[in-house]
Amino acid sequence: MASLVNKGNGMKVRVMSRRLVSASDSSIKEHVLGVSNIDLLHGAFPVSLVCIYPRRPVGGFHAVVAAFESGLPSLLNHYFAHAGRIVANPRTDLHEILCNNQGAELIVGLADVALVDVDFTTTIENVFHPRWRRCPSVGAALQVVSFACGGFSVAWGHNHLLGDGHALLGLVDGFSELARTGRLAPGARPVHDRSLFRPSSTPSRCRSSSLAAFMPLTSDRMAQAISRLREIASQDGDGRATRVQAVLWNTLAAVVGVADTRCRMGWWVDGRRRLTAPEHRALATSSYVGNVSIFVLGEDSVEEIQRKSLPEVASMVHELINARAYNDRFQEVVDWVEQHKSGATFMDASTIGLGYPTVAVTAFTSFPMDIDLGFGHMAMAMTTTCGKGLCSGFIQMVATPGGDGAWIVSASVWPKLAATLESDELRIFMPVIAEHLGLKLNEAIVKDNDSLRSRF
Repeated sequence: MASLVNKGNGMKVRVMSRRLVSASDSSIKEHVLGVSNIDLLHGAFPVSLVCIYPRRPVGGFHAVVAAFESGLPSLLNHYFAHAGRIVANPRTDLHEILCNNQGAELIVGLADVALVDVDFTTTIENVFHPRWRRCPSVGAALQVVSFACGGFSVAWGHNHLLGDGHALLGLVDGFSELARTGRLAPGARPVHDRSLFRPSSTPSRCRSSSLAAFMPLTSDRMAQAISRLREIASQDGDGRATRVQAVLWNTLAAVVGVADTRCRMGWWVDGRRRLTAPEHRALATSSYVGNVSIFVLGEDSVEEIQRKSLPEVASMVHELINARAYNDRFQEVVDWVEQHKSGATFMDASTIGLGYPTVAVTAFTSFPMDIDLGFGHMAMAMTTTCGKGLCSGFIQMVATPGGDGAWIVSASVWPKLAATLESDELRIFMPVIAEHLGLKLNEAIVKDNDSLRSRF
């Protein structure tokens, strides 16, 4: 029986079917895939990439579902970890991936509204994020939802332990290449070898003082963070990507005002283009399936940030991100995690609300978002996460499909900061509405959803 899974702004999405899809290659034997220390630092929680399509392809929504039903088994032959389960090692209690081909989840849903009536400013995470089976061990899920206007959404989700955003995009790109050519080119075949990030044989190389900001994410620290968030919320008081981040930092400083003397911005930096050691050569193909992102934090006084011009702040952002020896930095992190392995989840203290007000940014502005899945042009792509509750600000930026230079920004920030970013004064950010996405109501297709109800 179909189940009601979402209600947001009057919108309802019904799950019409859900099933597990396994890899079709029976020669893949069950095995355990160990994870790297970088994976352990990121943790195990679901993330997803949501793609919005304004109209159905030839064959209608049935053709979309059929494409995934027939294509996923071949994709999982290459991404076999995504058909596995996240389990705890019985000896160490640390996460690992059991590649048992139990299957990724395929969910088909039906929305009772047209895309033009969706409030994209509030419902992306709650409505479009895959409704995973009540089993946190599932490695991956794909959710396809038909809307009353003829448009549909495809949400690609996987557990963060399996990889970062770049790895998730590789999964989508792999499906595209298999659908178009029937094979993956040698350079596009995923690399699952987590031994790329080995601990150092000389622990003294780990300069733990530079990593002192890592803290276990315990209930008492979360309580401190929530208290800090409430306090702040109640107070009154590429080159272009860098400039936008300069605007964000400058705006944060203005919002903080006299409440704090300093504020911080952090960036999740992809190491694939920055790691140059010989043992990391496999990253050059960008096909490594795993986490290769590291957190970089910048801090300055509120007065100094407000005094500087935006180009000066942008230059500061650029220097903070690029003036790092990333080979050494990644090795330090790997060694630090090796020395502190336990069942606890560790995070940078700034991201759980400790210290000065912080906004963390992850940007997908250099990734092409017009991946051809055979369904026509996407109107929008956006990353979402359902991770642990963080009490710093968090902003995600994704390039719009088609390469028109615009970005879609998703933010979870304090009310005053949100209001300032949305104000007309900046003339940079505007709400995501159907008109901007090129979405139109097609009355002729509205009745087509009746036939979908009869099939699922």
